[in-house]
Amino acid sequence: MPSAPSPTPRRYRPHLMRQRWSNLLFAHWPVPPELLRPYLPARLEVDTFADQAWLGVVPFTMSQIRPLGLPAVPGLSALHELNVRTYATLDGVPGVWFLSLDATQPLGVWAARTLFHLPYLHARIRLTETNGTLRAVAERTHRGAAPATFAATWTPGARLPLAQPGTLAHFLTERYHLYTAGANLRQGVLGSSLWRGHLWHEPWQLREATLQEWDSTLVESHGLPTPVGPPLLYAAEPLDVTVRELRRV
Repeated sequence: MPSAPSPTPRRYRPHLMRQRWSNLLFAHWPVPPELLRPYLPARLEVDTFADQAWLGVVPFTMSQIRPLGLPAVPGLSALHELNVRTYATLDGVPGVWFLSLDATQPLGVWAARTLFHLPYLHARIRLTETNGTLRAVAERTHRGAAPATFAATWTPGARLPLAQPGTLAHFLTERYHLYTAGANLRQGVLGSSLWRGHLWHEPWQLREATLQEWDSTLVESHGLPTPVGPPLLYAAEPLDVTVRELRRV
């Protein structure tokens, strides 16, 4: 059972981009590893915890987006995102594998697809907070992509201890790499190339979360069955993220 490494010290790598993540909810379900195997390139192994793979849906707000050495540009430096994800390893390095990333900023979607080879899709997303309760509502608008909608309402609760290596919370949240393959993203065809991205941030400060509403077809838009049972939830406090590199592997 591979575990995520500790964040790499800042001094080792120059950064490509900085951003801030907030209003984030981790929602996960355990699934059989063989269910997700067709969605990963052959070189990647499905990462498991106690012999279970995990499928996640993560809504959040990304702000203060700025490339190396440049300030944030008003109107282009923030977006709302919804990603569908699982976890994978290559050569012992654990990371996130995204099935899709729906987002609101057209230029950001173009840049992520073109420069980072990630399966970003255009969507309309509203993420609001009222008296400590968060609500996200989304509709995918990407031309040629499978339609999908999402609506969820949740309330963050008590702070949790920092996730420790070897725990499920650490396995699901403390990930400092991502994998992506060049692809015909509109048709969901995996490419032959594989990249590993490296991120840096402080450990997540997680909170309990209570779900009041969940109505989503994001998972089903990938041809996967509707997840069974309520999701395992963690809300997260805001943190700053540095994108270190994207390297072909």
